[in-house]
Amino acid sequence: MKNVRLRVCAVTAAALVSLTACGGGAEVEAADLTAPPEYEGTLSILTKFGGEPLSPYFEDLAAEYTALHPDVDFEIIQETDQSIKDKTKTLVASSALPDIYFSWTGDYADKFIEGGLAADLSAVLAPDSEWGGTFGAASLDAFAQDGKYYAVPLYNNGKFMGYNKALFDKAGVAVPTTFEELIAACPKLEAQGVEPLAFGNKDGWPGLHFLQQLFAYNVPQDVLEKDFVPATATWDHPGYAKSLEEFQAVVQDCTTTGSDSNGVLYSTAQQAQSAGQAAMYFQEILEFDSVVTESSKITADNFGIFALPAPEGAEGDPAALEGSPEGMMVNARSPRQALAVDFLKFVTTKANAEKLAGAPFSQPSTVVGAVSGSTASPAVVEGVEKLNEASYLLGWLDAVTVPDVADAWLAGGEALVSGSETPEEVLSSVRAASDSAK
Repeated sequence: MKNVRLRVCAVTAAALVSLTACGGGAEVEAADLTAPPEYEGTLSILTKFGGEPLSPYFEDLAAEYTALHPDVDFEIIQETDQSIKDKTKTLVASSALPDIYFSWTGDYADKFIEGGLAADLSAVLAPDSEWGGTFGAASLDAFAQDGKYYAVPLYNNGKFMGYNKALFDKAGVAVPTTFEELIAACPKLEAQGVEPLAFGNKDGWPGLHFLQQLFAYNVPQDVLEKDFVPATATWDHPGYAKSLEEFQAVVQDCTTTGSDSNGVLYSTAQQAQSAGQAAMYFQEILEFDSVVTESSKITADNFGIFALPAPEGAEGDPAALEGSPEGMMVNARSPRQALAVDFLKFVTTKANAEKLAGAPFSQPSTVVGAVSGSTASPAVVEGVEKLNEASYLLGWLDAVTVPDVADAWLAGGEALVSGSETPEEVLSSVRAASDSAK
């Protein structure tokens, strides 16, 4: 068996180059993805699975694939949630984008599609195809544009409030059904000597996750979707200011770190819940099994989840949830597109999807039937069920809109936490960034 080469590269100054300035939109001849691949050469892959416990997933599958096809080798670049954007920009800028690469949905994926860097996979991945039929339709649609399908949805993700049932019981607190009940519960939980809600915003995006879920509740869907596109955006619906004020209430009334939360890592907040020191932590499905482990103080029986509750009288959709699938694209300029597709088919067989959904990876696969009580923890199964029941899935705020507006929201979220700007000042900055991007 050949060795699988693993390369984790440092981020350079070239990472500052934006995707929109790179890659170009030149037409390239479409590959015949239905043709048998040539099982030879080196496939390069950029993943978001850097670090334990995720990094062995693609490494192991690459080794298994090489065992089946000895003339195929792999070069795997493993990045993390924090480093993947900058790394991708570096690779695009240097015309070194791998054969297969990670993508979020929304504006992030659209840049690859519009730049001619994402292969049209419709011939093999459309919902009515043999392979496409193995995925949830909504997951495929999340990466679709103009009726064409551009990415293999690898796993679903969404945001929920994880809570410690024992600490709630001790404080005499029920699962809140409204945002107002959530705020009212925090002093009762703090009286038990624990953090009501662990929160670390050093990376900026944890705050945006609160804001985006509140936007879904306070702003109608059609308004949101117009505002995510600079050409139609106004960002003037009163639900935005209301959401910003509610987020500030969470920081001030429910966290012990308060205005200092910008100096706290999200992983520190995660560890506080794992150690039984925090009653709540707003987290992604992907984090559930990192909180509840064999060594954690919180047990699986005491770990529960609920959607961040909607405010009373909200004008948006109280059944909407923040979340979206994350997936892998095939480089439209790669000479190995057919081989890349064949490998991704191998990755997403039900057996390998069940491996992804199960321990230690715990990533809720988009392959139908892969997430079940036999492959995933009860909380992950429940989270996926809630995502499937949601009326609308709203993608991450720093991915659904253009980079300059996303940066304005990142800065604004941090300013709201520190108290250095008012909600209206933050909105003014966002509007300015959006207007400049038109």
